[in-house]
Amino acid sequence: MNKIFQSMRIAFRALRVNKLRSMLTMLGIIIGVGAVIAMVSIGSGAADRIKQQIASIGSNVIMIQGGSNNQGNVKSGNGNQPSLTEDDAVELATLPSVIYASPQQGGRQQVIFQSNNWQSQVQGVFPDYLAIKDLKIDSGETLTMEHVRSSAKVALLGKTVVDNLFAGADPIGQTIRVRKIPVTVIGTLLPKGQSAQGQDQDDVILMPISTAKKKIIGGRQNNAGTVGQIIVQARDGRTQRALQEVTDLLRQRHRLEQNEDNDFQARSLEEIAAAAEASANTTGFLLAAIASVSLVVGGIGIMNIMLVSVTERTKEIGLRQAVGAKTNDILGQFLVEAVTVSLLGGIIGIVTGIGASVALAQLAGFPTLVDVNSIIYSVVFSALVGIVFGYYPARKAALLDPIEALRYE
Repeated sequence: MNKIFQSMRIAFRALRVNKLRSMLTMLGIIIGVGAVIAMVSIGSGAADRIKQQIASIGSNVIMIQGGSNNQGNVKSGNGNQPSLTEDDAVELATLPSVIYASPQQGGRQQVIFQSNNWQSQVQGVFPDYLAIKDLKIDSGETLTMEHVRSSAKVALLGKTVVDNLFAGADPIGQTIRVRKIPVTVIGTLLPKGQSAQGQDQDDVILMPISTAKKKIIGGRQNNAGTVGQIIVQARDGRTQRALQEVTDLLRQRHRLEQNEDNDFQARSLEEIAAAAEASANTTGFLLAAIASVSLVVGGIGIMNIMLVSVTERTKEIGLRQAVGAKTNDILGQFLVEAVTVSLLGGIIGIVTGIGASVALAQLAGFPTLVDVNSIIYSVVFSALVGIVFGYYPARKAALLDPIEALRYE
């Protein structure tokens, strides 16, 4: 242990003698470690954002949309076959494993209040939609099934819509115009922020689906009495069972034979969340792998500088051998020097990486999460870089012939 501390003192003395060269040697490690931590933080932040967004809705949510049209063996994408109805949603809500179910039909529309206007996402829904999406009323009242049955021209506004249309005024009881149709604002929603995909969840107007279909959102599907999507919330721990019950009921209601494919697609947010999280983790891993190339480059820099150091200190090595230093002593000293340079670069790189992560979060708005494991791995990897790339120069120094080393000029 004493030899290691002595070798570290010699290493620090060598670093102080050649400050600029030492800093340039560490630069590759600093950049590599900093880049790895920053990239892993971005990947971890994205995965954590997805988890938060899914948790805010609930992983026990099932999304159902129409199936794919098949004309002349040419299949369109899912959602193009108008096969879901409001009655389907009503029946789905009665299933044992289901708590809530709501149809959903929407589109972006221009909204006007006095001299202000704003384009927002208008969604026709059942009142249960708010519970499924964990939307809470900020002021005013909520939607009711009576509003749906009477096709009442009423709406709930998200915060973004309120800010852009009313500029601080109280929106409750005011009349806005959506496609020239007067709609009364009966309530506002508490802010939700961005979704996992970066969409503004507060840029929304909710109204009874009957009102939206008959008076706001035109199209062939509405005349057919269909809806674009149904969203279902399962009871805790029963998502997969609810998914099976939903599939069985819809097949029965749509009179599908046993050999016929579903005319709808049902997926749980558990599946979507797992896929999104896996994608975020993969992206983070790839970014970290790319950034790790800098560590290898930094290791090559350490090897080059250590070879130069061995050449410059050949006579010193000869003197140490002459007074009794063994091969392992010389090997250990140069290895310790290489690891010291690498670890110092790694520590500075950690500080740089954390700083870069904070800057990205503050300036660019990237979701970042500094992972303690990435810091530990970076330190360990820095030490390994020093050992791997410092071994050859250290061995070369240890195997020098003492007589030739003493003669070296």
